[in-house]
Amino acid sequence: MKFSVPDMSCGHCKAAVERAIAAQDAGAKVAVDLAAHEVSVEGALSADKVMAALAEEGYPATRLD
Repeated sequence: MKFSVPDMSCGHCKAAVERAIAAQDAGAKVAVDLAAHEVSVEGALSADKVMAALAEEGYPATRLD
């Protein structure tokens, strides 16, 4: 799944996003593209759970695929 995360802009943001997803699914594979403001996630979480975890961390996201 791929998500647009427009408020993500730095290394701290990247770490926070990765941490938020890992807290919900420790086995998830997370790829962050800061330049494109996109996050790709492979794991057991639903898109809604990923978006909820990101929003709770302060990074509202929308699904791209």
